[in-house]
Amino acid sequence: MYIPILVLAVYSFTDAANIGPIHAFSMHNYITLFTTPELINMIIGSVLLAVGSAVLATILGTTGAIGAFYSKGKVKGAMSVLNQIPVVNADVVTGFSICILLVVVLGVSKDTYIPLVVGHVILSAPFVYLAVVPKLKQMDPSLYEAALDLGATPVYALFKIIIPQIVSGIASGFVMAVTLSLDDYFVATYTKPATFDTISTYVVNATKGSQTDIKTALWALSTIIFLIVIVVEIAINLAPARKAVREEAGADYWKDKCVNTFSFNDSKRYSSSNRSV
Repeated sequence: MYIPILVLAVYSFTDAANIGPIHAFSMHNYITLFTTPELINMIIGSVLLAVGSAVLATILGTTGAIGAFYSKGKVKGAMSVLNQIPVVNADVVTGFSICILLVVVLGVSKDTYIPLVVGHVILSAPFVYLAVVPKLKQMDPSLYEAALDLGATPVYALFKIIIPQIVSGIASGFVMAVTLSLDDYFVATYTKPATFDTISTYVVNATKGSQTDIKTALWALSTIIFLIVIVVEIAINLAPARKAVREEAGADYWKDKCVNTFSFNDSKRYSSSNRSV
């Protein structure tokens, strides 16, 4: 599964114009990537779109998951089914439907970027929902009710009790939403302005052209994206382990402090009793 990516990464450090014999290693592709204004603007636009739509999708997906978790049986089941439809639906159908609804029926111009952002939010929010729900199931539901019984407001209990326990699921959903936005082609094709390109649409159009330098620079871009994904995934997987270590260290600290305090008090009482005798 990783062999094609590794092959692409190796060729990104060569002067080869096609996948074939390697004559020499070179950083030309990376220099082209970071010195070509067209490529830089495309990358910045794609990243801003991915992060912005991922933030909105994370908010919607998280609130939907929490609402479904604390809803009754029929409502919870209906929300789960409705969330599955965009997941299993073809992206080309989703993109075309959004284009028809927003651009044709409602008259929203593609130049406003609204159809593009809405399309990516609709594409990503269900996956955030799926990432948050397992964390909610692992949580003790009585904690929220206990906080309300102790006088906390629902909003305070949400941010102080629920969110801290599901933050890893929210982070995973956010990363997934960013990845889906960067990877999307069909939704962007139907909803993007004519003068704007995401990474996916630019790559498809570039492979049809004859600019060899641009094509090989995209090898470098693919390698960088792959490395970023690896680093982020490692960080997400190591975060719970580090948190557990810190919590264990904190518990040991307070345990030792309590033991020392009790030992000191016991010694004082022993000394006092000896003096009284």
